[in-house]
Amino acid sequence: MARIAGVNIPTNKRVLIALQYIHGIGQAKAREITAKVNIPAERRVNELTDSEVIQIREVIDRDYMVEGDLRRETAMNIKRLMDLGCYRGLRHRRGLPVRGQRTHTNARTRKGPAKAIAGKKK
Repeated sequence: MARIAGVNIPTNKRVLIALQYIHGIGQAKAREITAKVNIPAERRVNELTDSEVIQIREVIDRDYMVEGDLRRETAMNIKRLMDLGCYRGLRHRRGLPVRGQRTHTNARTRKGPAKAIAGKKK
């Protein structure tokens, strides 16, 4: 099992798919990385040589922000909005949708499970 950017990537998957297990690397960035290292798209992780794994690791460390650093930066951006007291920061603080979605109905993912209201009988 190859370990890249602190993540154990699955060995039996193609490199393009396995790289996406790293937080911050999607399909497009995985394609860029494999192109930079000159790895064919159909190659699987267990077929990679040690030097290719090291090359992938170096490219990711040098060119991309992934895993802990990315999570930390995202958390700091949200914290900055909350400290400013701007509208988006207030929505984050209250656990409500941030990007203008309706909350009268829906928004259950952000608000959590529905709470029963006492005395709401007909």
